[in-house]
Amino acid sequence: MQVYLDNAATTKMSKTAINAMLPYMDRIYGNPSSLHSAGQKANEALVNARERVAKLLGCEAREITFTSGGSEADNQAILSAARLGEQKGKKHIISTAFEHHAVLHTLDKLKKDGFEITLLDVHENGLVIPEQMADAIRDDTCLVTIMYANNEIGTVQPIKEIGAVCKEKGVLFHTDAVQAAGHLHIDVKEQNIDMLSLSAHKFHGPKGIGALYARKGIRLTNLIEGGAQERGKRAGTENIPAIMGMTAAFEEACAKIDENTAKLTVLRDKLITGLSEIPHSVLNGDEKKRLPGNVNFCFEGIEGESLLLLLDDKGVYASSGSACTSGSLDPSHVLLAIGRVHDIAHGSLRLTLSDENTEEEIDYTIKAVKEVVEYLRSISPIWRDLVSGKKEFVIK
Repeated sequence: MQVYLDNAATTKMSKTAINAMLPYMDRIYGNPSSLHSAGQKANEALVNARERVAKLLGCEAREITFTSGGSEADNQAILSAARLGEQKGKKHIISTAFEHHAVLHTLDKLKKDGFEITLLDVHENGLVIPEQMADAIRDDTCLVTIMYANNEIGTVQPIKEIGAVCKEKGVLFHTDAVQAAGHLHIDVKEQNIDMLSLSAHKFHGPKGIGALYARKGIRLTNLIEGGAQERGKRAGTENIPAIMGMTAAFEEACAKIDENTAKLTVLRDKLITGLSEIPHSVLNGDEKKRLPGNVNFCFEGIEGESLLLLLDDKGVYASSGSACTSGSLDPSHVLLAIGRVHDIAHGSLRLTLSDENTEEEIDYTIKAVKEVVEYLRSISPIWRDLVSGKKEFVIK
């Protein structure tokens, strides 16, 4: 059996998305900036897609800018807010210690430019406390950027409450919603969100395409200079096939949110229950306030890379964290942020589901993980020291 459980890294493209792209690879292939009929047909599709994406987020079409994905959208949102703040003498930004590196590395860049960065603690359950965030806001705070749902441990933040505090304090609020879009109901106006990033390949759309919502009145800083595409805020001919695929996938995903949540929550909880039977294991992140398809565990006495390779031999495709840092030997910064020690963080496993997964696959996965953990512990000198009492267990 082959079981794909790495949907937080990327999802399989849906037939709906593929079919939506095909006409724009073959028949409607004009440049949307061209004045001739072929170009204007492509432009009509672009206008239509922008309106449809905006409707799904609860905003206006002119507030949507198409990007190459979530990382670009994160960069543009944060750098734009920083430049606007700098013009007013405000150079303080609030975020969290377990953001995606697209956010953290951008903040590091701004720190070198003289900005002061406050990274909030997320505590062991992986949740931000809005009151803590409110206390961190200062007169010179220009931006709060907090992810909607964590890409590794799946915890879902109280976005509406955070947005309300920012609105009251007059501070821009950006959220990286790459893991949330298409999986959770989003309304940027109702949730007091000023800027939001999303990426198509996280909800069965194509790779290399995403979007940035920026509330009207927020002047975006260009990352790419050139032509006047995207209202002059992102140069380069728009990727119409990818945009149409993303739009179709986003509509399909949003229409099925309630149905998929009900199904995935059952499978997720079954997986959590099964893996919790493994001695000296721990679930990372809040048990309930998490994405319906996210399960993240640490197993004491083993190393995550060996766990992944042996699971792959059994046909279970998983990860130990973000695909963007999978080549790193360092433990997950997310797990360190919630208080896991280095040795424990190295033994992590992220299993992320989609609506295509079945109960049979979950049963098989539980069995496979139990077998692999038992085998790895049987050959581990660290495990022998723990069992013999030479070392003390961290996970009781």
